[in-house]
Amino acid sequence: MKLVVTLATLGKVRRGTGLVFTRAKADDARVIAELRNAAARQLTTHYGKGHWSNELTERGAAAELRHSQVLIAWQGADTAATFRLATRKPWAIDRSYFSDCKLPIYLTGMAVRPNLQCRGIGRQCVNEAVRIVRAWAADALRLDAYDADAGAGLFYFKCGFREVGRTSYRSVPLIYYELLVSELAEQNETRP
Repeated sequence: MKLVVTLATLGKVRRGTGLVFTRAKADDARVIAELRNAAARQLTTHYGKGHWSNELTERGAAAELRHSQVLIAWQGADTAATFRLATRKPWAIDRSYFSDCKLPIYLTGMAVRPNLQCRGIGRQCVNEAVRIVRAWAADALRLDAYDADAGAGLFYFKCGFREVGRTSYRSVPLIYYELLVSELAEQNETRP
């Protein structure tokens, strides 16, 4: 099943963020690869060489555009962040760790430009992903994070994701996270 981001909801500045989210097009492959590679190089500089050091080619970014919805967060004319949403399970995800649901969406490839990190842009990307998942009438948003200092597990936990398991895939230690849409609705109902 292929879901498409509703274009009417994209391209608008999200209040208080200065960010505009757009659905990536084929000619955005180069800027997506550049942004993801800048983030990978920054992780390598801070944490040493690891699986996070792998760089994305423009051809790889173009392939991702064919198999998922890739979004770009723009700050003015500059790319600030990117992430992917897909119904197809990524290779490193083991479904047995997650809640049973009809339509899970997988969040992958999230990266914030290094000079813009720690300014709330990553959280805005997660908020946008959640908004899109709700519009798609999906049950859950799932992801994995490296089980290492370079991993973003604590960030996802702070964004409301629940850890559902730890495993290694091809010698890469991972933590699985899930955000159930039904839990989001319950949280919103209990807030004053």
